Amino acid sequence: MYLRVILDSYPGDPALDTAVSRALLMRVAAGQLPETLRLARPGPIVAFGKLDVVGPGYGEAVRAARAGGFEGIERLAGGRAAVFHEGTVSFSHAIPDSDPRSGVRPRFDAIAARVAGALRALGVDARVGEVPGEYCPGSHSVSAGGRTKLMGVGQRLISGGAHVGGVIVVEGADRVRDILVPVYSAMRLDWDPGATGAVADEAPTATVQTTIGALREAFASEYELEEAGLDEETLELARRLAPEHLSPGE
Repeated sequence: MYLRVILDSYPGDPALDTAVSRALLMRVAAGQLPETLRLARPGPIVAFGKLDVVGPGYGEAVRAARAGGFEGIERLAGGRAAVFHEGTVSFSHAIPDSDPRSGVRPRFDAIAARVAGALRALGVDARVGEVPGEYCPGSHSVSAGGRTKLMGVGQRLISGGAHVGGVIVVEGADRVRDILVPVYSAMRLDWDPGATGAVADEAPTATVQTTIGALREAFASEYELEEAGLDEETLELARRLAPEHLSPGE
């Protein structure tokens, strides 16, 4: 199988960075682009899910994120607020599928296995499953030894395709914990900051770049990879979509 890999990042424009992944999904689902994996290094973002947006304390949580130097973004997938920053890897896999709902569980299983395998290659005791007290909890989280969450993942389905996306915290677990304390407090969500970790806490030589390399290797065991740049048509679509992903202001 063929998989196009894009490494373009837009850390200085968080809304655009999020919209790029949505634009890729839309164009892959429409048959305009082949199956595509995007591996990016984002800027500081608190990415809110749909439950956050309609739940109590959302506005206060957005203000807390911005006060801490993180932009508030409404992401593609569901779940609860998650943190992206320069020490994380954002992944987005856009998959064509005429019946995307039927493949939700297999896609979750596949990405969790790939990420866990990639982190094991870096020297982490990576395991799949929810960690008690983790932020943005999910059964396909990847942890260090079942103790601290390292990766979270979600899906977005549209006609003709699916997006599997999430974040791996490579460095700076303290930044994730510190910003989520006021954000989760504002939304009245219980969690345990001690359940948050980073890849480099377990494998000190790991970096964002080596983690991206390990992810590429994990996908290369199943796909023929071809690196490509982001095309102008997709980027222009992302620019039009970007305002929809920026959390509201005051």
